[in-house]
Amino acid sequence: MTRPNLVPLGLGPEFDRIREIWRKLGDKGKGGGDDCAIVELGAEKLAVSTDMAVEGTHFRTSWLSPSEIGWRAGAAALSDLAAVAALPLGVLASLGVPEGYPEDSVVELMDGLGSVAQSVGATVLGGDLVRSDRIVVDVVALGQVNHPILRSGASVGDTLWVTGRLGGPVLALNELEAGNEPAPAALLRFTRPEPRISEAQWLGGRGAKALIDLSDGLAADAGHVAAASGVACVIEAARVPLIEDADVNAAMLGGEEYELLAVLPADVPSSTSGDFAREFGLPLTGIGHVEEGAGVRVTNAGVLLKLNGGYRHFES
Repeated sequence: MTRPNLVPLGLGPEFDRIREIWRKLGDKGKGGGDDCAIVELGAEKLAVSTDMAVEGTHFRTSWLSPSEIGWRAGAAALSDLAAVAALPLGVLASLGVPEGYPEDSVVELMDGLGSVAQSVGATVLGGDLVRSDRIVVDVVALGQVNHPILRSGASVGDTLWVTGRLGGPVLALNELEAGNEPAPAALLRFTRPEPRISEAQWLGGRGAKALIDLSDGLAADAGHVAAASGVACVIEAARVPLIEDADVNAAMLGGEEYELLAVLPADVPSSTSGDFAREFGLPLTGIGHVEEGAGVRVTNAGVLLKLNGGYRHFES
């Protein structure tokens, strides 16, 4: 069976634009729609992803040190490898900086990128450096995967699980934009997100049928799984794990979490959450199920909820 050019995506203007790009590419493009491109090299499979961080859209230099800018940019790309259960090999970075940007800041930024790569067993393989009117960090992540776990594997009756606690990045962003100091736990989730590489391997070993990292927000990313798998994802709001002071809107709509949404079989052992917590020191929480239909439904005791607002990048 020939794989379609684009794995179906969820709703939203950004994804409408992506759909139009792939439509125009036609047979000039191959694949697309998952967190990584999967390139077959004989018996081996290479997982490749790219992610860009732009000053004024994804970060501000008054909020983050150069090292933190590099860490966040690298974490975003490496998180895509986690989303298909790939093992990282390395990263390449193209870095644009304004004229006069301090040389030691350039070095510190790249050291931050190297640190997050090293934290998951990867290295910096090279890159490019150019002049730009603002800081731009584009990271390509390379990984190896034998059996990629894609967005399209969910089926009716499966269960939905999420790693960690959600809502921290949007809480930190709201406080920073207001000129306040965020709570330490929320700020750490914003400045130093952790790619869940080992966690993805663990989930794959426990029968995970679909994975996605939470870069666009839980509601949007669950929508991608639903679209790719041809099912509906039903999330119970009261079961979504929250960081302190976060509400369900922050958890459902806040982007750049880089936790994992996993689809597991209905007969997953009752010990799964406890085993995961003992292994990684963070929660794995069952938040819903997969049923016939389309899209994402968020409920509270069976009553459909309407979420307010949506994830946005800030503007400088």
